[in-house]
Amino acid sequence: MIQRDYARQSTVAQLNARLDSLQWLFSVQSNTKAIRQDDTPLSLPSIQDQLYQSRENAITRAIARTSDAVVGISVDQIMEVQNPFVPRDPLFRMFLDERYWPKTVRKQSSGLGSGFIVTTDGYIVTNEHVVRDASTITVTTTAGNKYAAKVVGTDELLDMALLKIEDKNLPYIEWANSDEAIVGEWVVAIGNPYGLFDVNDQPSVAVGVISALNRDFERDSDGRLYTDMIQTDAAINRGNSGGPLIDAEGRAIGMNSLIFTESGGSVGIGFAIPSNRIVNAIEDLVKGGVDRNYWLGIRANDLRGMMWKMLGLAENRGAIVTGVDPGSPAARADIDVEDVIIEINNREITRSQDAKDFMNNTDLRVGDKLTFQISRRGKIMTKQVELIPIPKVRSYTPG
Repeated sequence: MIQRDYARQSTVAQLNARLDSLQWLFSVQSNTKAIRQDDTPLSLPSIQDQLYQSRENAITRAIARTSDAVVGISVDQIMEVQNPFVPRDPLFRMFLDERYWPKTVRKQSSGLGSGFIVTTDGYIVTNEHVVRDASTITVTTTAGNKYAAKVVGTDELLDMALLKIEDKNLPYIEWANSDEAIVGEWVVAIGNPYGLFDVNDQPSVAVGVISALNRDFERDSDGRLYTDMIQTDAAINRGNSGGPLIDAEGRAIGMNSLIFTESGGSVGIGFAIPSNRIVNAIEDLVKGGVDRNYWLGIRANDLRGMMWKMLGLAENRGAIVTGVDPGSPAARADIDVEDVIIEINNREITRSQDAKDFMNNTDLRVGDKLTFQISRRGKIMTKQVELIPIPKVRSYTPG
């Protein structure tokens, strides 16, 4: 009997020791210190804390770190629109005095967009098309504060705008290196779709992946040029323009700018301007913008008939130079009439339109250098052309 009682007490003691060990291990794993007295736990981690920690991940942490730096942008715009009271028939318009029947009238409208703070002292980036023709710009933060923003500078070609609000110690988003972006990595689009930011000063988030990189588009009807774009399937809708596309580390890898859509809403094909291009544009805008009024001084046409054989070419491709302006960059680079352009910056030129497309769909600026590969009577040459400002037109005053 005594032996049986002793065995039972020994077993109970072993079980209590194991129970204490398990409780201590559970306390350490949950990162919650249990307050103990005489080996008796007085508090255990709450189930809510455990559930919260199990639901938290890199994406939720990235959103928490960046959402306060995302802003809603409201603009009042004055736009030139067609006068609805002017007859469309040109015959009738011939008899109307434009002083009283102008073809266009100024119309007040409003618009919405997104942006994000990039410095603690209130610099904000957004799309140029969000603030174009704006008479007033109002920025709203997640804290519910509203600021009158001023435009520091815009770049219509790149669809970039830099705004400034007056405040200090503001939350901001750091930049990721867009050259290191990976197809398939998680990204989050944050912004103000359809003005929902104004409901409770809270931006909307949409999670997706990078679908493709380096998407290039020709100039649109407004003259904007979108190149090296990041494609994502994160939902981007009207009002998201100008908001950040952030990576899983909470850094801006791009700025949401345009979508492909048939219905007006997201179909999972959106595009963001890469962060490295934005950073470079900010530096240019702070300095006063960039000068794209460059002078090349060259005219070219297609090769016709058997001209390619007469010029010593191995095949019928290239753009023949038909004119070179005196003193122009092309003339300084020793490019002559009847030279045949076969490459520009390693891009093959098959016909003259290829050369025109390259010049039109590349962000070229004064000071840029182009490498022309030409054929001169069958001899291949390389010419370096540096773009210079368009010379001022000389004016003459009668004597």
